Amino acid sequence: MPPPPTLKISEIFPSVQGEGLRQGEPTIFVRFAGCNLRCTFCDTKYARSGGTDVTFEEIAARVAAVRRHYPAPWVVLTGGEPYAQKLGALIRRLRADGLRIQIETNATIYRPWPADWITVSPKPPRWSYDPRFRRRADEVKLVVTKSLTPAVVARLRREFPARVPILLQPQSNASWSRVRARRLLEDALRDGLGNIRVTVQLHKIYDLP
Repeated sequence: MPPPPTLKISEIFPSVQGEGLRQGEPTIFVRFAGCNLRCTFCDTKYARSGGTDVTFEEIAARVAAVRRHYPAPWVVLTGGEPYAQKLGALIRRLRADGLRIQIETNATIYRPWPADWITVSPKPPRWSYDPRFRRRADEVKLVVTKSLTPAVVARLRREFPARVPILLQPQSNASWSRVRARRLLEDALRDGLGNIRVTVQLHKIYDLP
């Protein structure tokens, strides 16, 4: 009999969602190892490679163990890049346990998984993504790097439905990036673009994992 399929896991831990519209909600994070991009500003470089091979059932059991002392209703699948692995069976397993699933992705790889919330975060230099995410995204999160311009923000605002907010998230909460985020928001307002917001990384302010 062949061994059960496994996934490359970097870590599993309880915290609060520090980014996006779900900011502040108690959440359990499953961080997958491996990413198809190499962003210089990445704050989880340790998850680009390595990881431990873990079966779907072992992951579900570890999440259940965390929930015994931290009964959060949400699980975030993040990375690395979660869409680089085949997570469909794991998502169905976790949802069968009554959990709600959020996926954080750079959106360059698409799979039609039944997630409850999808955070799409295109990356520089081209800020590209699979266009099928336009109908699946619940939010678009843009890290405010020095290469993020008003033209990029305007293009993405045109491409995603008006109901989907575009979030300008400062790079590592740096002061220069917060200033740039505010200016990008002001440019968007002058250009008549709607549903664009500035945000922060809340978990870094609270010194949480």
